Amino acid sequence: MIQRRSQRSPFRVSFEFFPPKTPKMEEGLWDSIQRLAPLSPDFVSVTYGAGGSTRERTHHTVKRILSETPLKPAAHLTCVDASRDEVDAVVRQYRETGVRHFVALRGDGQAGAGGAYEAHPNGYRNAVDLTAGIKAIDPEIEISVSAYPEKHPESPDFATDIDLLKRKVDNGATRAITQFFFDNDVFERYVERVRRAGIYVPIVPGIVPIHDFTKISRFSAATGASIPLWLAERFEGLENDPQTHSHVAAAVCAEQVLDLVERGIGDFHFYTMNRADLVYSICHILGLRPSAGGDDRTDRIEQAA
Repeated sequence: MIQRRSQRSPFRVSFEFFPPKTPKMEEGLWDSIQRLAPLSPDFVSVTYGAGGSTRERTHHTVKRILSETPLKPAAHLTCVDASRDEVDAVVRQYRETGVRHFVALRGDGQAGAGGAYEAHPNGYRNAVDLTAGIKAIDPEIEISVSAYPEKHPESPDFATDIDLLKRKVDNGATRAITQFFFDNDVFERYVERVRRAGIYVPIVPGIVPIHDFTKISRFSAATGASIPLWLAERFEGLENDPQTHSHVAAAVCAEQVLDLVERGIGDFHFYTMNRADLVYSICHILGLRPSAGGDDRTDRIEQAA
């Protein structure tokens, strides 16, 4: 039996951003933050590049979110090319800034998602160890970790993949955010596997609006996320028709989210790609609205923009 939901309050959303590389990209990021912040997300996360390639930009972005907005930032943290002491120093630096939530990840090799990962000889081996290390510094810190409905591309099988997730939860993770996916049956089967393994933390679906189908297809191939044939057919012939592409992308994302709602899902994590319009539209469909007449959130961000 489908559980009826109020249109205006029962959903929680979070948004993921990446640190800007140029002043123009920073302007675009803050335009997106200004657009999405009045929706009162549960938190916003800021990514962290392989090998610390965006470490300073990530810290700058998180610090600016803390100082100029009422949003709660979650800082991504990886094990790549850093000793335990170096990673621990980053955790303490974030704590001094005011961060109380981390997204703990193993991270990819220097070549990105397709490169081989090698643990630093004096570093954390993976997100299991990293989660324990963060909790050792501050047991009150909130930790989100990753989950893979189609399993991590480097995992030999689902059993190994889910065992790693269980170990992360045993070490203190309180939420798992999934890699994006496009087949909701895949997500539902994954959650069933996870529950059978005795893992009961929230499994939050990661949702990516398709701003550019060609780029998403390439990224999906690298990360092990499948593209259903029906989805490819939706975008066929739209390479040079951005307006229709945008309409189709909104429809596809809305269909996916509303179907997840029908399956009882109430939390969503949006990979924004630092672009707000599609995400804002989907949140509107979910019934999320800014406060009538604006509020302190909107005022503070407009003043900072």
